[in-house]
Amino acid sequence: MESKITNNKKWKTSIANSTDKQTLVRGYPLEDLIQNLNFTQAIYLILKGELPTKQEEQMLNAIFVAAIDHGIASPSSQVARIVFSGGNSLNTAVGAGILTLGDSHGGAIEQCAKLLQENKDKPAKEIVAEILQQKKVLPGLGHKIYKDEDPRTIQLFSIAKKLRLYGNYCKLTEEIQKEIEKQKGKKLCINIDGAIAAIMSEMQFDWRLGKGLFIIPRTAGLVAHAHEEWCREKPFRRLDEDEYCYDGKDERKLPKKIE
Repeated sequence: MESKITNNKKWKTSIANSTDKQTLVRGYPLEDLIQNLNFTQAIYLILKGELPTKQEEQMLNAIFVAAIDHGIASPSSQVARIVFSGGNSLNTAVGAGILTLGDSHGGAIEQCAKLLQENKDKPAKEIVAEILQQKKVLPGLGHKIYKDEDPRTIQLFSIAKKLRLYGNYCKLTEEIQKEIEKQKGKKLCINIDGAIAAIMSEMQFDWRLGKGLFIIPRTAGLVAHAHEEWCREKPFRRLDEDEYCYDGKDERKLPKKIE
């Protein structure tokens, strides 16, 4: 039942409301959610406004597990650790790691979902041709480690098929992958960003939530990295001399007169 309250206040939200009597989240009393929902169900509810089906819950849970961490070498993990090593708090380190997530790290989910949702009725051949003509990079394809296949994508698509959530968006993504190989002569795997973008589109998530669906699980990984840095490493991370080189000018004298 929708609220009949209307007003002209500057701040409005349909997400939650808290009074001294109760807290409502998308219309449901928070105490009822505490008793009956798991974390994945609660995330789905707060993002979409409605409770997930069992299939949607399982799929979103699989996405969260797939994106929870990818090792210490990723930019966000490194940054979280380095910031903590500078003497900052855990929340500062985790926040810094989250700020590292961008178009080249987690952000391709948003770009790919936008591409899919705005071109869902176009053939893959036309989509790829337009992208290549504009000399842009197709989001959701290619990976620095995985060449032929991203194992996370294989698992997510397999689960999507079992849950009957593998539809036109997933098919279009695979068609785009095949088409890019035809037109460019290079095989690129569908990475986890592309897989999540396709599946979230099947689940009717707005493409603008793409980065959010990566941030939510990866935050847990960043907390783990910052905590491990705290417990196991000495403060002040610094590059060893064999890890970098100086390629600037040799020592030179400053002119006696500087104009």
